[in-house]
Amino acid sequence: QAQLAESGGGLVQPGGSLRLSCAASRSIFSINAMGWYRQAPGKQRELVATITTGGITNYADSVKGRFTISRDNAKNTVYLQMNSLKPEDTAVYSCNAHSGVFVFWGQGTQVTVSS
Repeated sequence: QAQLAESGGGLVQPGGSLRLSCAASRSIFSINAMGWYRQAPGKQRELVATITTGGITNYADSVKGRFTISRDNAKNTVYLQMNSLKPEDTAVYSCNAHSGVFVFWGQGTQVTVSS
């Protein structure tokens, strides 16, 4: 069983919206910060957004005002609402979760923005 499981990716037209979800399994205890990262073909992985247990958020400049990260601590789930999507948002989106000194990663979900 995957410890982090993403869902919600897909193909969307420019200007459209998608909502990604990432659920952490119960085997991960005391999750602190959770976040979303993305990697486009031929590029390095980059931070998209992070959120602490208390709800403090941080965003990459390229997504500010368009993307919103949120989490449900009771469900160990983090979400990424993506609006006004652009072709340059096309990438594999992965979530991570920090638990003590450990960092867990999901396998990623493809987001393609194209007409």
